[in-house]
Amino acid sequence: MKKRDDEYLAKLQDYYHAHHIIPSHAKIAELIGMSKRSASKFIERMVFAGYLGKAPDGRAVPENNFFARSIVGVVPAGFASPAEELLGDSISIDEYLVDNPSSTVLVKVDGESMIGAGINSGDLLVVKRNANPPVNSIVVAMIDGEFTVKYLRKGEQGMYLEPANDAFPNIYPETDLEIYGEMTGLIRKVH
Repeated sequence: MKKRDDEYLAKLQDYYHAHHIIPSHAKIAELIGMSKRSASKFIERMVFAGYLGKAPDGRAVPENNFFARSIVGVVPAGFASPAEELLGDSISIDEYLVDNPSSTVLVKVDGESMIGAGINSGDLLVVKRNANPPVNSIVVAMIDGEFTVKYLRKGEQGMYLEPANDAFPNIYPETDLEIYGEMTGLIRKVH
């Protein structure tokens, strides 16, 4: 990639976020402030780098790398350390959180029964559909006809669900407990 390609790619990503489409070559030229010929070369570099692909009609389309986000380092949650960026490394959210796209869904949390596990109301759970997750995992389950997210536990009376908030009781199935899937990740929008 050329020196300013990261800057041009960022403008294209922002445009895509706002409009959900990759613009025409002419609009890309206008967007990044260059001639149509230079914009075409930029697009070719992005195709070669795996950020863009070509649709059958020749229009540019986003590829997986287009949605990747830069990893700029590791930040300690304890004592401060010198700031240092690891430029060039990037990963997509799917690549990081999703092992099997066809069996993975997002589930929005509503309630406070899992705050002790770091799960807040409004968070999105990354859930892998799995009817037989390991005991002690966090699951989305249907218990007696109601969906909930809790720890899956096994006791003397069989399987039950345990919240991560002392204000809520354990839930033992009266008739049935059906596991929808296992939580594999968490997405939280801070602001």
